[in-house]
Amino acid sequence: MLPAQPKRSKDPQKRLVRLYQQLPEEQQATLLEFAEFLASRGPQAPRELPKPVPQPRPEEESVVKAIRRLSATYPMLDKSKMLNQTSSLVAQHVMQGREAREVIDELEVVFEAHYRKLVVEFEESDQEAKKDG
Repeated sequence: MLPAQPKRSKDPQKRLVRLYQQLPEEQQATLLEFAEFLASRGPQAPRELPKPVPQPRPEEESVVKAIRRLSATYPMLDKSKMLNQTSSLVAQHVMQGREAREVIDELEVVFEAHYRKLVVEFEESDQEAKKDG
């Protein structure tokens, strides 16, 4: 019987990060050099950061539906990076009885802050690419 294969992530970026983390330092450097080589080949398409897709906030909305709405508004965000903050707010609502409207207001701030951070990171990486190019 063959040994069980580790579950493959459907997200190639996550898979690449996981593989990178498993490599020794020297091989990590080699992988980065190879990736930079591949990136430098051929024409570079102009990169664009997707804009939020505003979804109107209903008068009455549950916290879970608000998270779904905000996820649809900001599809470019990595939700795993916000998991700690969002789950903490959901717990405050469910376990401590914090008002849904208050929690949703704060969730909107969290999503907006993560988007702004992504914009800054995008602009910085764009400037780095222009310097290197």
